[in-house]
Amino acid sequence: MRLIPALALDAIYPQVCPLCDAPLEAGQGLCAACAAQLPWISHACRQCGRTLEAGSDVLCGRCLRRPPAYNGVFAPLAYKEPVDRLIAEFKFRGRLSHALMLSKLMIEAADASQRALPRLFLPVPLHSRRLRERGYNQAHELARLLGRHYSIKVDPYSLKRARNTEAQMRLPARQRLRNVRGAFALRSSRQFPESVAIVDDVMTTGATVNEIAMLLRRAGVTRIEVWALARAGTAS
Repeated sequence: MRLIPALALDAIYPQVCPLCDAPLEAGQGLCAACAAQLPWISHACRQCGRTLEAGSDVLCGRCLRRPPAYNGVFAPLAYKEPVDRLIAEFKFRGRLSHALMLSKLMIEAADASQRALPRLFLPVPLHSRRLRERGYNQAHELARLLGRHYSIKVDPYSLKRARNTEAQMRLPARQRLRNVRGAFALRSSRQFPESVAIVDDVMTTGATVNEIAMLLRRAGVTRIEVWALARAGTAS
């Protein structure tokens, strides 16, 4: 059976914006009007990425009191409507086509900010049981597209989830640290580059990525960033 190329399918069945159903040009993920109205973060703590009311390139009170194990966060969007809905469709409802759209939003924001690039993208892993249930890891899908665009290696193997933790989103903030403590492990004594970006779809309290960052610190990584599409919470 001969497969029809994607561009030919777009010509037969024109793509539409998932938010307003407006026709899209080839390669577009969202229409320009909807993309402009997304909850873009204009001011954030330079280390944890939490939203600030004003100012930039500053540390929030939390990071001054207790700095996280990672150096900085790149999360261009606030975890609000409609971003939360798009992520939920991508993550839980099998909308893998959203991966291209969401990664493009990250790439455009990273390019606009002239952000320094890491040497390696490391997606947050799923436990094997959850991976079998879902069929894919949304963090790996985003990392794979980021890596392809920037010609940066993606490593989905060196980090594993050692135990099947409860979903962080279901837990109060105080329980999230306990939930992920010891939940990750490095598969081997692999030598990591000096600069690594942990990739995830959404960052909430930061407990998960901080646990991973501590592992990477012990493995000799000196520059650790978190790349996530969306960030929840405001700085204090």
